[in-house]
Amino acid sequence: MKILAIADKESKLLWDFFDKSLLEGIDLIISCGDLDPRYLSFLVTLSSVPVLYVHGNHDSKYAQIPPEGCVCIDDQVYVHEGVRILGLGGSMRYKPGPYQYTEKEMKRRVRKLRFRLHRSRGFDILVTHSPASELNDGEDLPHRGFQVFRELLEKYRPRYFLHGHVHITYGRQYKRYDKYLDTHVINVYEKCVIEFEDEDPQNHII
Repeated sequence: MKILAIADKESKLLWDFFDKSLLEGIDLIISCGDLDPRYLSFLVTLSSVPVLYVHGNHDSKYAQIPPEGCVCIDDQVYVHEGVRILGLGGSMRYKPGPYQYTEKEMKRRVRKLRFRLHRSRGFDILVTHSPASELNDGEDLPHRGFQVFRELLEKYRPRYFLHGHVHITYGRQYKRYDKYLDTHVINVYEKCVIEFEDEDPQNHII
């Protein structure tokens, strides 16, 4: 399965100068948040493949302008062609507003998913907006990652962890790719293409 993962910045190649060849062979599109909802609607219309998304901390506009034809997977285990995808959007709470959570609040969201995770026997891809704590996150509160995400990786050992929020343009210390235990961790800032079955995705992320 070939997945186009996107977050944080609308790609000019995909939107302003739409190049349909970039979507050739794509089976699924996943948004990790902080994108214009009209961008997601555009992609689902032009690609004819499912577009899944979680909310970023700057996605309050989604209440008025929802991404038409797309599927919100926040607090869900969504199964696509046998691949189990867990969605947990939002960032660390740093000011009043939607899609921001304390560590305690995020842990409460995860606890509510306990039965679904048991029924699905875990998950293959974790999709979030924020990174995990001490795994290429930021030192400032807005960009600090969640400890409970690390706990999910340790318990369920998914194949992939996709997130955004920490822009690669912030500095050299922020990686596109990392690995934690059995999980390939990818910061999908703007866009990247992932082959789900790839044995060594580090060498093939586009």
